[in-house]
Amino acid sequence: MPTYDYHCKNCDHAFELFQSMSAGVKKKCPECGKMTLERLIGTGAAVIFKGSGFYETDYRSKSYSSDKEADKKAAKESTESKSDKKSEKKPEKKAESKPTKTESKAKKD
Repeated sequence: MPTYDYHCKNCDHAFELFQSMSAGVKKKCPECGKMTLERLIGTGAAVIFKGSGFYETDYRSKSYSSDKEADKKAAKESTESKSDKKSEKKPEKKAESKPTKTESKAKKD
C-alpha cells in the first residue's frame, strides 16, 4: 500500500497517509476540519541496491558463504584422495607376449 502526501489549503497542515490505492481521496483536514485538503503528487519510493551490484548473491547470508567454502574444501579433499588411491595401485604385470606366426615358423625351421 502506498503512502500519500496531503496538504490543507486553509491551515497549511501537511501530513502523510498510508492508504490503499482503491481508497478515495480524503477531503476533510484532521487539524481544522474544513474540506480544503488536497492530495499531492509524491516522488514515490526509491529502490536501494546494496553491495557491489544488485545480484542475488550480494544478499546471501554469511552461513551460506561458510557452507560454500566447506563444500569446496570437501570436494578438493575427495579429489586428492582419489588421485592418491590411483597412485598407490600396483602397476599391472604385462602379459607375456605370444610368439607371432613368423617367429613360430622360424623356430620350426
